[in-house]
Amino acid sequence: MEESQHPLTMSPSPRGDVSSPAPNQVDNVQSNLRAHRDSLTHVVTHYEQSPPFNHSSTLQQPSAPFPRGRSKSLAYDMTGQSLLHQLPVDFWGPDPRFSTGIPYKAKTWEPTLEKAIKAIISIKASHVRSFDTETSGAYTATGFIVDAQQGIVLTNRHVVSPAPIVAQAVLTNYEEVDLMPIYRDPVHDFGFMQFDPSKIKFMELEEIELSPERAKVGLDIRVVGNDAGEKLSILAGTLARLDRRAPEYGVGEYNDFNTFYLQAASGTSGGSSGSPVLDIDGHAVALNAGGASRASSSYYLPLDRVQRALNYIRRAETVPRATLQTEFEYLPYNEVRRLGLKAHVEEKVRTKFPDETGMLVVRSVLPEGPADKKLVAGDIVIGCNGKMVPHFIALFGILDDAVGEVIKLTISRGKKIQDVELTVQDLHSITPATYCEIGGGIVHDLSYQLAKSYSQPVGGVYVATSGHMLASASAWRKSIITSVNNVPTPNLAAFIDAMNKLPDGARVPLRFYSLHKAYKDKVMIMHVDRHWHPFRLATRNDLTGVWDYKDMPPPPSSHLAYAPSTASFPPLDTSLALAEKVMPSFVAIDFYLPYLVDGMKATQFYGTGYVVSLGPRPLIICDRDTIPISLGDVFITFANSIIIPGKLVLLHPFYNYALITYDPSLIGDTPIKPLEFSDVELNQGDETHFVGISSDHSTMLKKVTVASISNIGTRECSPPRWRAMNVEGIKIDENLSTQGGLLTTSDGLVQALWVSYSSQNEKGKDTSFMSGLSSSLIQPTLQRMMMNDHQPMIFKGLDAEFWTMRLAAARTLGLSEEWIKKLEQSGSKRYTLLYVLNILDERSALSDILHVGDIILTMQGKLVTRMTDLTTLQDLDTVRMVILRDGKEMQVDIPLSTFSDYETTEVIGWQGALIQRPYKAVLEQVRNVPTGVYVSCTLYGSPASNVLRPGVWIVEVQGQPVHDLDDFLQVVHTHELETKRRRRPSYIPPVRRASDQRDITVDEKECLRADQDNEDDDDNNDEGYIRIKTISRNDIVRVVALKLDLHYWNTWRLQRDDSTMSGWMAINA
Repeated sequence: MEESQHPLTMSPSPRGDVSSPAPNQVDNVQSNLRAHRDSLTHVVTHYEQSPPFNHSSTLQQPSAPFPRGRSKSLAYDMTGQSLLHQLPVDFWGPDPRFSTGIPYKAKTWEPTLEKAIKAIISIKASHVRSFDTETSGAYTATGFIVDAQQGIVLTNRHVVSPAPIVAQAVLTNYEEVDLMPIYRDPVHDFGFMQFDPSKIKFMELEEIELSPERAKVGLDIRVVGNDAGEKLSILAGTLARLDRRAPEYGVGEYNDFNTFYLQAASGTSGGSSGSPVLDIDGHAVALNAGGASRASSSYYLPLDRVQRALNYIRRAETVPRATLQTEFEYLPYNEVRRLGLKAHVEEKVRTKFPDETGMLVVRSVLPEGPADKKLVAGDIVIGCNGKMVPHFIALFGILDDAVGEVIKLTISRGKKIQDVELTVQDLHSITPATYCEIGGGIVHDLSYQLAKSYSQPVGGVYVATSGHMLASASAWRKSIITSVNNVPTPNLAAFIDAMNKLPDGARVPLRFYSLHKAYKDKVMIMHVDRHWHPFRLATRNDLTGVWDYKDMPPPPSSHLAYAPSTASFPPLDTSLALAEKVMPSFVAIDFYLPYLVDGMKATQFYGTGYVVSLGPRPLIICDRDTIPISLGDVFITFANSIIIPGKLVLLHPFYNYALITYDPSLIGDTPIKPLEFSDVELNQGDETHFVGISSDHSTMLKKVTVASISNIGTRECSPPRWRAMNVEGIKIDENLSTQGGLLTTSDGLVQALWVSYSSQNEKGKDTSFMSGLSSSLIQPTLQRMMMNDHQPMIFKGLDAEFWTMRLAAARTLGLSEEWIKKLEQSGSKRYTLLYVLNILDERSALSDILHVGDIILTMQGKLVTRMTDLTTLQDLDTVRMVILRDGKEMQVDIPLSTFSDYETTEVIGWQGALIQRPYKAVLEQVRNVPTGVYVSCTLYGSPASNVLRPGVWIVEVQGQPVHDLDDFLQVVHTHELETKRRRRPSYIPPVRRASDQRDITVDEKECLRADQDNEDDDDNNDEGYIRIKTISRNDIVRVVALKLDLHYWNTWRLQRDDSTMSGWMAINA
């Protein structure tokens, strides 16, 4: 092997003027670039096209010795010729070195950039799944073509990404083409993508040559790329350092190491990753990688290892990459001496490599790696396999060619020089290329990148995103799972095997630790999910650029998940006799959402429930802050001992409670009993007993007094979600810290439930408060449930929000003395009236009759003074009201609206958007309700997340109106089939036509002629996009184009199904 030389270091030279060589000035390094015909004068063009001159008579290399130093200044050209006599770049006049007398002008950047920008592309990409150091989401970057014939693009490793991605390239003429990731280096910040050159229709492709040897301190450079969101930005700079340490982006993030970086003051920013660093001849001398956040410094990756990898990629071969699981650092001689470097060794190194100013030193060694217990931090690297290695390129040039072999590393540990034999490991073997999707989460083997970042052994099952299932055990991102159900999981294969043995719905222990607290194990209970999300294995395919999926076998029978058990309640102190009487009715409820629909922002809820019926269908009641929507998994804990699944049977549309049921056989002979309700209404000043669960889960009993019974006030939420309205709440004189409870008589008869109400404050922050819900609002529904058994329940009510008004305000609005006297003589305890605060659905018949501000005087002939007067409407179809509007009395008949006991019964997942029928809470925030389907949420990294915003209606797809979910599915599926069918054999792009056919005459009349029919032709110039028309809650209309991705984002449907444990069924749509 030849003696390794640092390619970024030139021979010793004096300091001199730093400038770029003029065209045709240097033999063997001639540029083929020519000035644009309109950019320079004829005389300069004539000069540039003149034959090259003879160096031998004009430039002689100095014979005198030059002082040594690590300035890395540009003093010689690539042939070794001195540039000291070169003219300054702004010189204009007769060139003294020529006898022609033709004026001379230095080369300009214009023709260089004009050609280079045709090879530079803007990259639009999305991580479709979280993986390794990357999280799902969209981003932009830059790349440049290094092989136009094969369509190979060079960019950063953090752009190509180890994660599954979907990417498109936008060329300088705004043509767009799909990009396929084909290589990402496991350590260094570079990677390659590829496109099909035949898909480029309207421009000839250019490529940029890689020339790492041209990088020199003082070199004038241009960084061209997608800077800060701008499609094309050109930033100037000058290379200042060639031996900077690799930048660090933070613990747990991707970090490059074991390489030098170049540095310049060019101030690049987001989006410029992957830009070429060009010299004036249009050669790439480095790759833009990062920058300092608090300074105008940019960091560039040298291209030496990039050039090596490109040669393998061009031959479609695997790029050999080696590792010792060791990080080295380059330290100056004065620091290396402190680590024990002997003087005679330093002398030999300095003599052998006069331009070097330091040596490689071991910085860290990962446990259980090839160098563990063989190398230690502080070891000075002198040689490898009998060759001195002064820098990273020399060392890894040997290692990368010795994968799987044993190498001999010569080191100095302290004052002792010794040889260490190490087995070189394949770096690709510790870079994960598979992941497992389960329960909405992503897990894979821990990567070398993350292991190094946290100084952990390479191994273990890493949580890239927790999803629905792992979140139930609080195993968040950057956790390492060590066992499932007491089965060790040292790797992904063991984890998959353990999960395949668990039935759907089982609750099992999960042992794990967080990477940032690796010393602290946790054991939590995980709820196994095999019904909401798929369980499949994904493997990276570098031939296609996508990850191939393999579905896992179905789970064992769910009947194995739960076995009948019996528990008992602990005895309480005699002072808690009343609490002991009602405690057998208390249960704890946990609710987990698999998807954020119906305006939800959180996925886990918990609270207290109460048994209200034992048969024929057992029922438990809880508030809607515990079970806010219909979609999710319910778990019920009896006697703090038995946990079983539950199923939702009712969400009350008006009042703050939900009803759930369960399988009574699973709790055996546990002595539970239902609540008994009191027929006595609570009034202000009444004494009652509070029995509940405190915040520390202990039993609480306290005698309290009713402080007031007043309206429950909640605000409209963003995103819209269910909120309580048109109801009164019971306030007590104590501020209790509880999870819920009951207000009972001294005999234990329940007068009210103590429930939690959810709302938002004026800043949009979620808030909650506790209040009493009278049992008189619960009992009628319970009785109907018991009578109707499994039949759906229909509720009737008014699509309006009411509030109370004082008589003083009513007088101002025109209320007559006659009505005031009627109110005063009615015997009512409240001299207030109701008025219309808000219309909840502009489509309802009520919206044409009632207006905001209308005062309700009577309803069905009775005075209306408080919210409880609205509870008599259930059995009516129409209600007759006398109202006061604009000072005039009016009699109106208002049809009642019907409300579901369940509301949302179907959700569609399409291209990462969760689409549903608009629910009631949305309609109250819209004046003109669009006809279409509602986008409730978009998933990170999905096509929908790039163009659709949650909270809009999809009203048209490809120009076809959409009315409901079935319409939507039919339209999108028809388009997907049409896209697969389309071909375009008759159209030949200009770049593939014969030269005599490329120039065409544009007939404007023909171009502007309207199509004579409505039939779509076979032209697929839309490049796989689908047009969607949306309308927001503020009536803003937008038409967006969504890039379809049918591989990572298939279409599925969630439907209500009472035969399943959760009450829902997930199917492909």
